[in-house]
Order: sequence, then C-alpha cells, then structure tokens
Amino acid sequence: MRKSPIRSDNFMKLAVYNQKGDKVDDHDINDAVFAVDVNEQLVHQVIVAQEANARQTLAHTKQRGEVRGGGKKPWRQKGTGRARHGSNRSPLWRGGAVTFGPTNQRNFSKRINKKMKRKALMMVLSDKVAHDNLVLLDSLSFEKPATKEFMNSISSLPVSKHCDSKKRIKTLIVMPETDSNVILSGRNVREIKVIRADSLNVRDVVLYDRLVVPVKSLDIIEKTYL
Repeated sequence: MRKSPIRSDNFMKLAVYNQKGDKVDDHDINDAVFAVDVNEQLVHQVIVAQEANARQTLAHTKQRGEVRGGGKKPWRQKGTGRARHGSNRSPLWRGGAVTFGPTNQRNFSKRINKKMKRKALMMVLSDKVAHDNLVLLDSLSFEKPATKEFMNSISSLPVSKHCDSKKRIKTLIVMPETDSNVILSGRNVREIKVIRADSLNVRDVVLYDRLVVPVKSLDIIEKTYL
C-alpha cells in the first residue's frame, strides 16, 4: 500500500517504482496537472462529446431516388380498377424505398473547445492521483515482446485500496513514445491498453482503473496539455 503523496509548494512527491515493483525514488508532479478540483459535469460533457465524435453512421436505408429500377409506370393511370401508381419503387411497394429510415447523412458530432478538453483531462488525472491510482515507473522496456514478463511487471506494482487486488485491474500504460515491444507484450491482455502520453484522452483515463506512467511521460504530458 502506498503512502499519501507529499506536497511541497506547487508540487507533490510520488513514489517511483521499477519493473520489479520496488520503490527506487520520489518524483515531483505538478499541481497544475495532478491537483485540479474535479467538475463532474465538465468531465461528463467531454466524454459524451468524445464518444459522439467517434460514432459511425453505418445504418443507411435508401430513399426513393436511390432505389434501383422503377422507371416504368406499373400500369396505366385509369381503367384498371386498381390504385394509381407511378413507380414500383415507391415506399408502398416491396423492394421500394424506406420512409423515414436512418441514413448516413446523420451527424452526431459535438463541439468542445480545446480548453475544456484539457481541463477535463487534468481533472481525471488529478482524481487518479487523489485515489492512489497513478503509479510512476522509472522506465518500462523489454528486449523483445514478452506477455508473461510484461504481466509480471504490472502485477508487481502497488495496488490502491480502492481497487480489488483479487481481480485483474484495468490498467492504462502511458508511454513517452511508441515502443513496439511494450505494445506487443500487452496487446493480447484484455485489461491492458498502451497509449502515448501525447494521445491521452478523458475517456480512456476514466475507463481504466489505474494509470502506469513512466517518469519521462510526465514532461510530455505537461508540455502537451499545459
């Protein structure tokens, strides 16, 4: 179990661990990023917008002008005793168009300005620190892809009292740069996701219970989002 972070001026100190789970140092983290008061409404608004902007409009039904065929009038206008029709591709006919069906022209996107997104990201990062769900590593690297070695390293890290240590904890690995060995090592583990520090987003931080952050990623987070 980790101790609560130590605060000095505008920085907090968090313990730094190695890949074996041993504490090796303490590191300052910036209050401007990791000690921000949480506004749940703003976080919710940003997540809703992020999910809406990722939504794909796959469902599409054809309107009357898009249905193939129907150029010939089914029968003459008068004298048959039947209702008059101009095309067998009318929505009234089998194989015809669809009335009020979904189309791929729908737009679900929502606009959120950059300051709001960055502020919400700092809020959720601060929440992880407040609940001891952010773990600092001195480094994370492997000579070759090795899922077993990767999981041994992740499992050896301290677990917050807010997490159930008996279950496999959903963990977001925040790398300073692309490392194919780390990505391939964790790719087959359902509860693990590897992301670059400059690609952090509110939804992923909220979705995963714990963040594992190499020390080099902290500088990238500050430069990118402050």
